[in-house]
Amino acid sequence: MNPTVITASAVVGLSLILAMVYKKSIIDKKINELNNLEDEVAKAKVKAEKVVENAKKEASAKGKEIELKAKERVYNMKEEAEKDIRSAKQDIQQKEARIAKKEETLDKKIDRVEAKSNELDKVQEKLDEKNKEIEVVRAKQEEELERIACLSKTEAKDMLISKLKDELAHESAVAIKEYEGKVKEEKDRISKRIISTAIGKASADFVVDATVSVVNLPNDEMKGRIIGREGRNIRAIEAITGVDVIIDDTPEAVVISSFDGVKREIARNAIEKLVTDGRIHPAKIEEAVNKAKKEINKEIIEAGEHAILELGIPGMHQEIVKTLGRLKFRTSYGQNVLVHSIEVAKLAGNLAAEIGADATLAKRAGLLHDVGKVLDHDIEASHAIIGGEYLKKFGEKAEVINAVAAHHNEVEFETVEAILVQAADAVSASRPGARRETLSTYLKRLEDLEDIANSFEGVDSSYAIQAGREVRIIINPEKINDDAATKMSRDVAKKVEETMQYPGQIKVTVIRETRATEYAK
Repeated sequence: MNPTVITASAVVGLSLILAMVYKKSIIDKKINELNNLEDEVAKAKVKAEKVVENAKKEASAKGKEIELKAKERVYNMKEEAEKDIRSAKQDIQQKEARIAKKEETLDKKIDRVEAKSNELDKVQEKLDEKNKEIEVVRAKQEEELERIACLSKTEAKDMLISKLKDELAHESAVAIKEYEGKVKEEKDRISKRIISTAIGKASADFVVDATVSVVNLPNDEMKGRIIGREGRNIRAIEAITGVDVIIDDTPEAVVISSFDGVKREIARNAIEKLVTDGRIHPAKIEEAVNKAKKEINKEIIEAGEHAILELGIPGMHQEIVKTLGRLKFRTSYGQNVLVHSIEVAKLAGNLAAEIGADATLAKRAGLLHDVGKVLDHDIEASHAIIGGEYLKKFGEKAEVINAVAAHHNEVEFETVEAILVQAADAVSASRPGARRETLSTYLKRLEDLEDIANSFEGVDSSYAIQAGREVRIIINPEKINDDAATKMSRDVAKKVEETMQYPGQIKVTVIRETRATEYAK
């Protein structure tokens, strides 16, 4: 045998033996570890059992404690509930006692009422019997009277009434006719004398105002400057003043149209200033209009003071004087209201002097009788009532206030001077050619058109132009946006359709303008 082969076999065998020995040592080690683990597990089990046992003991003790507390709380709650029940029972018993007592009282009252009712029934039965007896006796008496007179009750009654009526009517008619004839003759004679004397003393020129003013121009070139580039100047004039500026073929003239005399006069004054200055643009127009307004306000005060001086009326409040002066630019049926008021004052004073009444009081009331016409744009009421309320604010005499408020029979007359003011008003207004009905109707329609526009929220001002065929509404841009402005034009047009009567159509234009102003320094 080869020695080398033997040696290799021995090495392999030795290696196997060594491997087995090593493996056995490892297995033994693992077995020891397992045994240690088993001991630890056994110890942990014992420890866990002790922990569980302790926990059970603690839980049992806690449960008993909680159960005792719950029983104690239930007992307390039961005691409180029983106490509340006892208290409620006592209240109920007391209420039941009171109710029983009231029921007993009511029963007694009902018994008394029933007894009274029975007594009343018996009395009523006796009265019915007596009435029947009376009716029987009355019927017998009427039958006996009808038999004796040979007339029925109705026939006799009608005959008597007819005879009395005829006699009274004849006598009354004769007396009334005779008295009326005498009174009418005397009344006509005296009234004609008084009125003719008063009119003769108070003769005055008659003034009729138109609704247009004419501004003369130096040349026709000025018309183009008033119109401005793309019409901006004329639009600015119309928007600021609220009038209708008419530029037509009339040589060297511009026509201003407006039913409001103050607006028309401001526009006329402003255009004259612009023509004189020669510089015409929107900023200059606004400046000229503001100056014109100041001048017209001054003219209004002067007109009021002149009327008071002309009539010799002292001691009038300055605000009333100013309002009175505005009547200079107001017309009624084409008649200038201030001139009409002065004439009424003179007539009323003369009438009062003729019959021995207070002439000073009559003149004062006559001058102020139409002052409400300046204010009736803002208040829905008769100008007579408005004027009376206005004068009351400034301490006017009660007699003057009554004369103003009563001159259209809307309140009762309290003084003879109030009746004289009404008569003087009628005389002044009814003279031939004094008034034009169509003009007043036209002006009233324009006023109504502006009133409708001003009734909407956010409107700063409105102007009826083009003879009432258009209304321009200037709105506050901070309160009304563009969408609301469009809606407002439709709403105004709809309200005009519902409340007014007019020929053709009316154009409603809502203008919303925003200005930004800054100064370079």
